[in-house]
Amino acid sequence: MAKLYVVGIGPGGREHMTYKAVEVIKASDIIVGYTPYIEYLGDLVEGKKVFSTGMKGEIERCKVAIDMVKNGKDTAIISTGDAGLYGMAGPILELAEEIEVEIIPGITSAFSAAAELGSPIMHDYASISLSDLLTPWEVIEKRLENAAEADFVISIYNPRSKGRKDHLKKAVNIILNHRSGETPVGIVKNSGRAGTEITIATLDNIDYEKVDMISILIIGNSNSYIKDKRIITPRGYNIK
Repeated sequence: MAKLYVVGIGPGGREHMTYKAVEVIKASDIIVGYTPYIEYLGDLVEGKKVFSTGMKGEIERCKVAIDMVKNGKDTAIISTGDAGLYGMAGPILELAEEIEVEIIPGITSAFSAAAELGSPIMHDYASISLSDLLTPWEVIEKRLENAAEADFVISIYNPRSKGRKDHLKKAVNIILNHRSGETPVGIVKNSGRAGTEITIATLDNIDYEKVDMISILIIGNSNSYIKDKRIITPRGYNIK
C-alpha cells in the first residue's frame, strides 16, 4: 500500500536535513512542493516525477499528493523547517481519508537561526507569524501582546513583505509596551542556507529596511543579553 510522507526538510541546506528526510525523499516515487523548496532538494529529485506550485497553491499541492497515494504511488510532500509548524502537516491530515500518512520532522527556522545567534531561546518561547493572509491582524496583535506580557522569548516568522511593510514596526511597538528598548533582537536572513546574513540589534535600533520574508527575528526576554556578539537567554542555572 502506498504511503504519503509529509517531510520537513529543515531551513534549506542539505546538511540540515535529517537522515530520515533524505531517505524518504529518495524512496518516494513522487515529490510535491512549493517550487523554490523543490529547488533546495537538488539531485535528490533527479529522475522523479515532481509536482510544484507557486504561492497560495498549498491546498492544490495537498490534494495532488493525496491523489498520487490513492493511485499507488509513494509520495513525499515537502515543507521547509518542520512540516508541523506553518507547514503541510495540518492541511494534509485535515484532507486525508483512508490513506497512510507519516510526518517526518525537520529543523525549524527558529532553531536554525537561534544556533546562528548564540542561545537566544533557551527558555519558554512563542513563535508568531506576522502574515495576515490566514490569520486576522487583530488576532496576531493579541498574541504579540500576550506573549510580550508573559515575557516569552518571541520568534517572528514572515516579518515583512512588500504588501506588509509596517507590520513589523507595529509588532515591535506592541512588544515595547512590555520590554526595554535595549532588549536583544537577532535577525537572520537565509538561515541555514547559502547567503546567511546575521544581525544583532535591540528593539530600539532595528533596521527595518533590511528585513524581508526570508528573514526571521528572535526577540529576547527581560533577562536576555548580548555577549561576544551572541545573544544569551539564561535558563536559570547557578553559574559561578
